[in-house]
Amino acid sequence: MDLVKRKFYWWNKWIGYALLILVIVATPIFTILFKLFASPGESWSHITNNLLIGYFQNTLLLLFGVAAMTFLLGVSTAWLVSNYEFPGRKYFEWLLILPLGFPGYIMAYTYVGILDYTGPIQTFFRNTLEITFKGSLVDIMNLPGAIFILSITLFPYVFLISRSSFLQQSKTMQEASFLLGANRSKTFFKIALPMARPAIVAGIALASMEVLNDYGTVKYFGVNTFTTGIFRAWFSMGDATTAIYLAAILMVFVFLLLYLESVQRGNRRYSNVNGLSKPTARIKVSLAKQYFYTLLCTFIFMISFLFPFLQLLSWVWLTYDKVVDAQFLLLIYRSFGLAAVAGLAVVFLSVVLLYALRLSPFKWVKSVTKVATLGYAIPGAVIAVGVMIPLLAFDKWVYDTLLTARVAGLFLSGTLFALLFAYIVRFMAVGYNPVEAGFQKIGIHVNEASRLLGARSTKTLRKIDLPLIRNTLLSGVLLVFVDVLKELPLTLILRPFNYQTLATKAFDMATNEMIAESANAALIIILTGIIPIIFLNRMIRKRDL
Repeated sequence: MDLVKRKFYWWNKWIGYALLILVIVATPIFTILFKLFASPGESWSHITNNLLIGYFQNTLLLLFGVAAMTFLLGVSTAWLVSNYEFPGRKYFEWLLILPLGFPGYIMAYTYVGILDYTGPIQTFFRNTLEITFKGSLVDIMNLPGAIFILSITLFPYVFLISRSSFLQQSKTMQEASFLLGANRSKTFFKIALPMARPAIVAGIALASMEVLNDYGTVKYFGVNTFTTGIFRAWFSMGDATTAIYLAAILMVFVFLLLYLESVQRGNRRYSNVNGLSKPTARIKVSLAKQYFYTLLCTFIFMISFLFPFLQLLSWVWLTYDKVVDAQFLLLIYRSFGLAAVAGLAVVFLSVVLLYALRLSPFKWVKSVTKVATLGYAIPGAVIAVGVMIPLLAFDKWVYDTLLTARVAGLFLSGTLFALLFAYIVRFMAVGYNPVEAGFQKIGIHVNEASRLLGARSTKTLRKIDLPLIRNTLLSGVLLVFVDVLKELPLTLILRPFNYQTLATKAFDMATNEMIAESANAALIIILTGIIPIIFLNRMIRKRDL
């Protein structure tokens, strides 16, 4: 009886911790929903009369354009790499993931530099072929250009998930299709593609979330979307309520995407249930087709990673002696430190949430803990607005209630605390998912054995559970670290005055026509972002062997 009471006590304690974290993390989201009941700001009529339709059109066109292009690039390359044998195939398994390390805004101004009058292509034409072009070789600073840039940056989401789905499909079903007279094309469209549909849609949904979150690319290209509208309302017009209204509309886009993805998946089963699953054997085709597949994958890799990466290296070589100094090293230290603290905080809070779920007998706790991970589906600009409003209200309350008129200043808003808080809200899911996978892998039995031997929950967590999941804890910290390092819109809104990170420094220099100098900060972001990509590919290969 005492043991049962003690368990019940600990369950309540951990549930209390989980509910407290949930309240804190969900506050920005509920702030935006609550503020919708306030009257519109002064700029709202101007926005609705002159800009809102353009925001809708550009955002929808951007979403549909990127969805179509990532589908073509991601599914085609995933199918080739998974099902055909051709030269370089095993290298393309990881080479085609590398574009994920390129933030969209860095890819944008890199391509502008490549196609510009002083870029390598026009320089080659002038110096070698004596052909001169007026202005840029191709004008990509428009909506189609933004679709192209975001697509070649985000298609690895579709490639990764589709490839994993194709590898798990059974050879038996494809053999049955061939025996019934279907050729390879018909088998792909009638068997493989429908079975991979949930995975493909999930990959496109992830890419679409990133499109809605993007600010750097659309801002640099002059494309007005809801994200740029939030920035304009907040900074240029000084109208927080209008920014909230735009943020709410953007949240509708996000939840509509999530709903559509859930509806299309439904309760359908796309797995082998007869126990006769055999891994798909790669198909050997003619030599001409093999070289065509190699050239196709090489071309996609070159335009999505190799060309812009080499351009960045060239710029770094030309400018590193002017840029890399004590201030730049301090910038790296600040950026890495901020990202590391955010990663540790997210993983710590994820452990508390999941341990409450692990010990709790109540089913509703699972739904509650999942709410804390919604921030990753919400664009950074929306999170920033939701964080700033309650912190400003708290600062005002502290000033009015506890301090004299002689003391002024911001205590939470406009500080690193606000930035870290927003990072935690935005990237909780990134740290939560690896930790959840770690807890599921070790099971509950070891934990129960420790409890029956008299160890309390905290000691069991510290001595048993955490050592067993240390690898997933490290992977969670690393993933959050990289995402924080790349995050731009949220950081631009909430950073303290005159405070720079690698992402904001690269963006500010690029927008001030210092594209070559910005490459130094951009290169560090990209090289750091490649690390988890390599680990991710290794995990996929081990799982599919």
